[in-house]
Amino acid sequence: MSSQPRAIVLLSGGLDSATALALARADGFDPLALSFRYGQRHAIEIDAARRLAAAASVREHKIVDIDLRTFGGSALTDDIPVPKDGAQGAGRRARDADEPRAPGARRPAPIPITYVPARNTIFLSFALALAEVRGARDIYIGVNAVDYSGYPDCRPEYVQAFEKMANLATRAAVTGQRLTIHTPLINLTKAQIITRGLELGVDYSLTRSCYDPDPRGAACGRCESCTLRLAAFAALRRPDPAPYAPTTPS
Repeated sequence: MSSQPRAIVLLSGGLDSATALALARADGFDPLALSFRYGQRHAIEIDAARRLAAAASVREHKIVDIDLRTFGGSALTDDIPVPKDGAQGAGRRARDADEPRAPGARRPAPIPITYVPARNTIFLSFALALAEVRGARDIYIGVNAVDYSGYPDCRPEYVQAFEKMANLATRAAVTGQRLTIHTPLINLTKAQIITRGLELGVDYSLTRSCYDPDPRGAACGRCESCTLRLAAFAALRRPDPAPYAPTTPS
């Protein structure tokens, strides 16, 4: 048994969560990884999460099955095309056009069609349950509010609200074991995230970030997740080590 305090790390298999895992280790925690097979079209990330957990010698890695295709409403869990080649804005406008508004009310900031309704709330709830059972008082999540797609559940105020709720809702919290949700990437650019991860020895060739990979797991290079990632590596003058479909730049 490790003498280090435990932390639950939400590990999707993507670039951000891989860096969050490395940061949890660097912060002195014994990380327990938690991943979800939730009906996403980019389920190749689960294999990436396994590789990352193994490379980091994570003592426990749980993969939970929940099927958010039951609800749909996202290009990642429904029969909705993933926007490509800068078309994300059109996806946002189409989605928001269907949202009811009170007369005279201002339209909120557009949300992309790749947003999965309540996903981070669901994931954090599972992490909260595992933290209580495993005696962990810390959760790491790789949300980012700089180079991201505008998801409402990646904002600092959302994480703060969930942490407040968590400390009202669990036996551990009401008996004095306060829970902390760590968001070490929230104010970093994608390039800064990669730089920090490289300093910690993250092997980004193990990660997968594409919303719409091909059957072999190669990234499309054209969705918003790919373009953000490729731009960050380009800014650092480094090749992205993840595999891309032959017709896209790498």
